[in-house]
Amino acid sequence: MAEIKGNSAYKSARNSTYWQQLQMLAKQPWSLAALFAQDDSRATRFSMQAGALYMDYSKQCIDEQVLASLLQLAESCELSTRIDALMQGAMVNTSEERAALHTALRLPESAKLDVDGQNVVADVHDSLSQVARLSERVRSGTWRGFSGQAITDVVNIGVGGSDLGPLMATTALDEWADTDIEVHFVSNMDGTQLDNLLKHLNPETTLFIISSKSFGTVDTLSNAKTALSWLLATAKRRAGTEDSVLRRHFIGISANSEKMSAWGIHPEHQLQLWEWVGGRFSLWSAIGLAIAIRIGMAGFKALLAGAHSMDEHFAQADFAENLPVLLGLLAVWNSTFLQVNAHTVLPYDGRLSYLPSYLTQLEMESNGKSVTQHGDHIDYDTCPILWGEIGSNAQHAFYQLLHQGTQQVSCDFIACVRRYSGQSQNAPLQQQHELSLANCLAQSRVLAFGNAALQESEVQVASAADKYKYYRGNQPSTTLLIDELTPHSLGALIALYEHKVYVMASIWDINPFDQWGVEMGKQMAESVHVAMQQAGESQFDSSTNQLLKHIQQLS
Repeated sequence: MAEIKGNSAYKSARNSTYWQQLQMLAKQPWSLAALFAQDDSRATRFSMQAGALYMDYSKQCIDEQVLASLLQLAESCELSTRIDALMQGAMVNTSEERAALHTALRLPESAKLDVDGQNVVADVHDSLSQVARLSERVRSGTWRGFSGQAITDVVNIGVGGSDLGPLMATTALDEWADTDIEVHFVSNMDGTQLDNLLKHLNPETTLFIISSKSFGTVDTLSNAKTALSWLLATAKRRAGTEDSVLRRHFIGISANSEKMSAWGIHPEHQLQLWEWVGGRFSLWSAIGLAIAIRIGMAGFKALLAGAHSMDEHFAQADFAENLPVLLGLLAVWNSTFLQVNAHTVLPYDGRLSYLPSYLTQLEMESNGKSVTQHGDHIDYDTCPILWGEIGSNAQHAFYQLLHQGTQQVSCDFIACVRRYSGQSQNAPLQQQHELSLANCLAQSRVLAFGNAALQESEVQVASAADKYKYYRGNQPSTTLLIDELTPHSLGALIALYEHKVYVMASIWDINPFDQWGVEMGKQMAESVHVAMQQAGESQFDSSTNQLLKHIQQLS
């Protein structure tokens, strides 16, 4: 497999003169109110559109000099070459020595991309054909359970990217659903989700999708085992066999065919992944089967096409007009230079309720690193702590901290411009949508300008002496407006954030495609589980030993 061109010789942004220049610029007393007062054209100059996505980043603490320095910083670490390497299938995942080809998952069938002598586009579209075949069997009612009844419910069992991606997209696009088949998601290993769900499902009409790249994830397999036991309990009463249950009620999605077969997944119901599909980048692959079942293959392909359109924009647009590049550079400016170490995602659209959780994994698992690709310890801040919530809910939860707390937090406001339009019967819903949009714009304005935002309005401004009602403002934010939420525009939005992550990683010289930080805890859990089942003293630290003893006494 080809490596990134001259990977070990890549210039480090950390050693660039532009890095030092940005450090000096960050020491200035940045005031958003002053920046807007000095420049009437600021909003125009710091806004950009790509397809259905319009980005206003004028409420970030930047000026032309900062933007120019950030763009030069990107050039100094050869970001263009790094982007080419990502798109061409080079070994950008250096610690695991493989490519990261999530962009290949949405290439059109006519494209060609050879990696190690294999055209991966052909493999991808073979897999998509399998997704289409299986999803259509379920949707059309030709897929039958062990008792001969058609499937009414599909349960996706996965964790991490195998859960968050399909869950987020299926929820966001549910109004495009054209089937009565319900899709459910289970991820938590403690069984709570599955237990609550199974109480309401019919085992004779329920299909399970087991999504696990390794097919060895304990969270996923423990839920799958419980689901199998639940099905067998009914099947045995109806003269069904374990073989018929496994064949008619389970689909497996994994890179490990042997483990799928050993578990009992029928070969015709196995969908393949590849080692170069990272979990948090996998919804575009067969992992998206649940999406295809719910909204149809045409809708799923529109999602892929939207992502591909953003891929092309990322690869071709000048950096000064490149949405992912700009979004990534702003994140670096905030976290590394301004030391704004918290970031929140605030979608003002209930359909995007799971987007913050999805982006939490995407960004923090990718860029929560403290060692460069060359093994050097990092002496600068990388990924901020990220969280989020539907904006209207967040206003009644943690906006108090955003407006009057001691922490500086950067924000992404996300809203859809058109919704319920052309539907006279939905006039009340249209009014609610407009109210939501108004709140989105109002909150970003108050976060930026504080009490000064109210001076031209009819809202009474609190006196300087009334300290409890004082809003300091100066919280940086970006507003992303989507023309209308569709499979295509959602695909573009998700790809925008994927490429933002890559830009940030390139500047910080870290590998965003591994996640070694989650492995040791899983390994330790195995040792603790063994100790939990044995009598006698455990050989851990005194705290863990004491907790185990307490658990054993109550068990």
